[in-house]
Amino acid sequence: MRIGELAAKTGVSVRALRYYEEQGLLASERSPSGQRHYADTAVDRVLWIQCLYAAGLSSKTLREFLPCTYTGVVTPAIIDRLTTERDRINAQMADLAITRDRLDAVIASASGTVADDVCCVAQSA
Repeated sequence: MRIGELAAKTGVSVRALRYYEEQGLLASERSPSGQRHYADTAVDRVLWIQCLYAAGLSSKTLREFLPCTYTGVVTPAIIDRLTTERDRINAQMADLAITRDRLDAVIASASGTVADDVCCVAQSA
């Protein structure tokens, strides 16, 4: 598929796809006219790259261990790096859960205040 098709299927900009190629995260073949062509498997790969970026991993980190997620071949150093990233993500998830719970408390408190104010306004009218 051409780069525009891949962009449409993944919701990722053409510019980002070119960047992924520059970073060695994505590969394409070139047509005689120089157009990029991607395998159908590129859709899943781009979506996986997006998930990893959303989790806070850098291009450098992705370059280090993205291949092992497809081949299953890992070194002890890669396992250590994956473990570190997993632990960081777990800590981030715990922090986000605390933030969510605090926001829920504020919303519940504010909702109670708003509901009380509405009742008071309706009763005084």
